Amino acid sequence: MGIMQPIRNIATTLITVFAVFSISGNALADGGVPAEDWSKLSAKKQTRPGLYMTAEQAYKHTTDHMDKTLFVDIRTPGELNYLGVTTVMDTHVPLVFMDTIGWDDKKHRYLRADNKNFVADIETRLKQKGLTKDDTVILMCRSGKRSAKAVNMLAAAGFTRVYSVVDGYEGDKAKEGKNKGKRTVNGWKNSGLPWTYSLDKDLMYITK
Repeated sequence: MGIMQPIRNIATTLITVFAVFSISGNALADGGVPAEDWSKLSAKKQTRPGLYMTAEQAYKHTTDHMDKTLFVDIRTPGELNYLGVTTVMDTHVPLVFMDTIGWDDKKHRYLRADNKNFVADIETRLKQKGLTKDDTVILMCRSGKRSAKAVNMLAAAGFTRVYSVVDGYEGDKAKEGKNKGKRTVNGWKNSGLPWTYSLDKDLMYITK
């Protein structure tokens, strides 16, 4: 009895460790991380499905699972035109457009007009790549807020594996120091991931 009990304890510990690594491995294998790592996300970046990636994770997942992933840049055409794009995006479908006939006094910017065809456009791009609503879709905006909203829209439309890139293309604003208020904290460009100013016409959102 004295010998068997320590053996049972060791076996139990090994099983527990294996289970933990299995759960973490399954989460990481799809490009995500365990849900508890995202507990400090701001409310505006949280989504109903609760599926998130950092820019670095999105890049790795997309390059590793290119045939089974739809990577969508949902920023405005102007943002892409002047700030550049990732080299691994599948398509561009803006969630909103800049409305130059109105001004938002509170946010000190032009008003935004919703893209009323957003969900339908994503469904079209998905079919064009031979994927379904159960395949992985990754959405990226500037810093993770618009993508969270867009994820919820797609989830409501029956998409089951929609991820939001939480730090987006430009990243979050620094809260202190010489760069306070500037987007220098994280994000695609700040992480040193590949991007370009040269836009591929075939991937862009062009209305006719």
